[in-house]
Amino acid sequence: MGSLQAANLARAGHELTVWNRTREKAEAWAREHGGVVAGSPAEAAARAEIVFTMLVDGPQVAAVLEGIEPADGLLCVDMSTIGARAAREIGGRLGERGIAFMDAPVTGSAPKAADGTLTIMAGGRPEDYARAEPLLREMGELVLHVGPLGHGQAIKLINNAVAAANASTVAQALIAGAGAGVDLGALTTIMAAGSGASTMLTLKAGPMRAHDYTTLFKLEHMLKDVRLCLEEAEGNGVPFPAAAAVRDVLSAGMGRGLGDADFAGLVEVLEGYAGKHLP
Repeated sequence: MGSLQAANLARAGHELTVWNRTREKAEAWAREHGGVVAGSPAEAAARAEIVFTMLVDGPQVAAVLEGIEPADGLLCVDMSTIGARAAREIGGRLGERGIAFMDAPVTGSAPKAADGTLTIMAGGRPEDYARAEPLLREMGELVLHVGPLGHGQAIKLINNAVAAANASTVAQALIAGAGAGVDLGALTTIMAAGSGASTMLTLKAGPMRAHDYTTLFKLEHMLKDVRLCLEEAEGNGVPFPAAAAVRDVLSAGMGRGLGDADFAGLVEVLEGYAGKHLP
């Protein structure tokens, strides 16, 4: 995702210094798009006015950003999904060193990252958002300042939990349809035209029926996001039963070795529950 987003910034004419844990990947990106390859996050930040990160989790973001040196006016924008608490903690530590920080997680799969049509929800100070917004708009179609630091993370996690729960519901509907012996093509067509319509129905019903789990978003990463969402909800004293239910399904998917597969693979868990395989 990060390399695709960076490519949009390069195409827009911005000068980039890039770093990746696997240097060969950064070098391949630079050969295609231009830019300078840094030997470390600190070296990349030393050349930058704004630093963007796109990593897997909070500890990775902390390790990368907390090793950089303070510089006058430096702004770090994290586009990972790490949870509101981690974003606030990292932002607090960076702030103590004079480094501004925003969270700006994204929603949308790799194709949207490639064509610059992601949805970006940014949390942070208005003045920091004003600096970052022109660059964010090179990477996203819907770019919104959603509130203070951490609010982008909160909204992203709730969105992903709803998506996962909806995908699980779609899988259950397909299995129920198979149990009733109905035409699953007719079922999905009718649902798509009625109140049962959803993005997950559009994106995942076909792959679920074909048992094609070509990865657009890893099941393991979806489980991480749902767990983070539930941790935030629990910390706020709020139940989220649908998220808790799909967490268990995704956890069982990990047990089936589907962690690297697309999260559409959760259908296999639900087929196992029902003892029914989609035709």
